[in-house]
Amino acid sequence: MRHGFQIGSLARHTFLSVDTIRFYEKKGLLRKPQRSVGGFRLYTVRDVERLQFVRCAQELGFSLAEVQELLVIHDNGQQACAHVRDLIGHKLDSVRQKIRDLKMLESSLKRALCRCEGALEHKDAHVSDCCPVLEELSRANNGKRS
Repeated sequence: MRHGFQIGSLARHTFLSVDTIRFYEKKGLLRKPQRSVGGFRLYTVRDVERLQFVRCAQELGFSLAEVQELLVIHDNGQQACAHVRDLIGHKLDSVRQKIRDLKMLESSLKRALCRCEGALEHKDAHVSDCCPVLEELSRANNGKRS
């Protein structure tokens, strides 16, 4: 093959870095490209499409291992819909759990901020008492050592 994309051009077409493309090659997400007479990697339009597939799957939150699984299904032309549906269902469950965890974290941070603001409102400017949140964290940490 004399014509093709060199890695820099491929990077621009896919909005990925050259290092990312090389990493994907090492991980088997992208086939080893043919080389020019001068030793440059030469990629095809199919490689552009594959990298766009990988990037889009990652944007949906799939790990590289999950992307690899999706690529195997895609490449083998398997009846994939049920399998992909299951993968997406698991990913959605994971995202929902992360959202619940983040909401709990948000609530904890709001409470801590309120305690800080309350302490600052009632604090005499000359008193150097410790922050109530730092005191609580210190107590919690001491409790874990016991």
